[in-house]
Amino acid sequence: MLNIGCHVSSGKGYVNMYKDTIYVGGNTFQFFTRNPRGGSVKEVDIDDLNKFIELSQKDNFAYLLAHAPYTLNCASKDPHIREFAIKVFKEDLKVLNLLPKVYYNFHPGSHVGQGEEEGISLIIDALNNVIEEDQPTMILLETMAGKGSEIGYTFEQIRKIMDGVTFKDKVGVCLDTCHVSDGGYDIVNDLDGVLNHFDQVIGLDHLKAIHLNDSKNIMGARKDRHEKIGEGYLGRETFRKIINHPKLKDLPFILETPNELDGYKEEIELLKEMKED
Repeated sequence: MLNIGCHVSSGKGYVNMYKDTIYVGGNTFQFFTRNPRGGSVKEVDIDDLNKFIELSQKDNFAYLLAHAPYTLNCASKDPHIREFAIKVFKEDLKVLNLLPKVYYNFHPGSHVGQGEEEGISLIIDALNNVIEEDQPTMILLETMAGKGSEIGYTFEQIRKIMDGVTFKDKVGVCLDTCHVSDGGYDIVNDLDGVLNHFDQVIGLDHLKAIHLNDSKNIMGARKDRHEKIGEGYLGRETFRKIINHPKLKDLPFILETPNELDGYKEEIELLKEMKED
């Protein structure tokens, strides 16, 4: 079974996100926990959330991905921005802990000139501030493309962050196919080699989800511009290999390609046709 879905609008509530996912043919989805460019968050409709849980369990949904806003930067040199990030983390986790199967995905951060080591130290401090030993929601570090001063475009950087976290079982990784290619990993010609390197540095048991995106840029461009499946430099065959790979095929796959719902529906149909078992 292919656990597949796309990014859907959270503004309409959980039940409507479920309906959008059924429409595109998925069994999982990703949503922003709040405005991706802002800081405010809407109060949760508990009835809507409970109805969604009932529907998603009936349809055997895979793990969902809740995406933190882009304004969250745990590695900022501005203490007010870091305080905001911790506030967002705590508010979002309070809500997400009500859901039975969800990961909280975030971009590790940008060091904005402080240097990689200082940025990583600040990210570790933030995670240790917000993670509680008994929280049910796992936090996922997303692999990044490496534009600007982004942290997390190498597996070694992500490993350093994970090593510094106190409650290590509460942290995993979301691999973005566009990002890792833009970051310099050749998943087109050497997918097995990249996965073996990931396993050696981080451990494949920590890989919990995949953002399935083609790229407008060549490998190593460090630009982060997503493209529709098969229309970028990664190409259809790369995605066929990814969704059928024995080490990846059971993970939740989330599309973040430049599409509306009908476009996602077409991509999901295409990917299901590629599925070999």
